Amino acid sequence: MSRTKGRVILSKNPKEHLDIAKTIYDKHMELGDKSPLLLLEDVDWTTVEPKITIGLQAHADAEFHKGEMEKQYATRDLQMPDVTKAVKQSINLLKATFGDNPKKLADWGVNVDDSPKPKSKPPKA
Repeated sequence: MSRTKGRVILSKNPKEHLDIAKTIYDKHMELGDKSPLLLLEDVDWTTVEPKITIGLQAHADAEFHKGEMEKQYATRDLQMPDVTKAVKQSINLLKATFGDNPKKLADWGVNVDDSPKPKSKPPKA
């Protein structure tokens, strides 16, 4: 079997793409005037580098906020049992209080649907 000339596989993952761009830029800067990338006509790595830096920082910020978001959702979820209990019991009391006119619950922010429920269809065999 003979070897191929090699296939380059670029990740579609933005973070990995930014990482390889940073590595290429660093090597380009290390080589200075001897860098083969100076032959590129349509790419100026000095204008690309700030975009890499901004992209990597934005990614790091997004990852931080994703973690913070998960913490905040967990904190929110810990509050929900007591909140849900209070809401359900309050609605039950208000519903009993306004028995003849359940639409008054709307004044309390409760969505009241007084349309008849559709008849459930028997399951098909």
